[in-house]
Amino acid sequence: MSDKDKVSNLHPGYIGQHHAYIQRQKRRKKRLTRRLVFFFVIAIFAFGAMVTYHLKQRDLQADKKQEYEEMQEKLTSLKQQEEDLTEEINLLQDDDYVLEIARTNYFFSKKGELIFKIPDEDPSY
Repeated sequence: MSDKDKVSNLHPGYIGQHHAYIQRQKRRKKRLTRRLVFFFVIAIFAFGAMVTYHLKQRDLQADKKQEYEEMQEKLTSLKQQEEDLTEEINLLQDDDYVLEIARTNYFFSKKGELIFKIPDEDPSY
């Protein structure tokens, strides 16, 4: 007897089942790979969207912070201006101060007083 005669053929139904099982496993693996790739692409897209949103928010925050600092400086200057104007209002309620301003700025004089205007510039000769 030769070696060929000793080898028996497998049952054809088992071979068909085995091939079908292997085909199902390949399809499952292929679907799993597709699902993983799909979810990976979605995850990358979501991550990119979040990074983009974060960067935009950082820029917006920086702009708002700069605007806030500018507004704080403006508020400080306006408070100082308010204090100055309040002080000037208080001074203008004093008759002596008003007369002093009238004398210096508008050449208001008392009775018998002469006002001489001296030029601020030095003569060129």
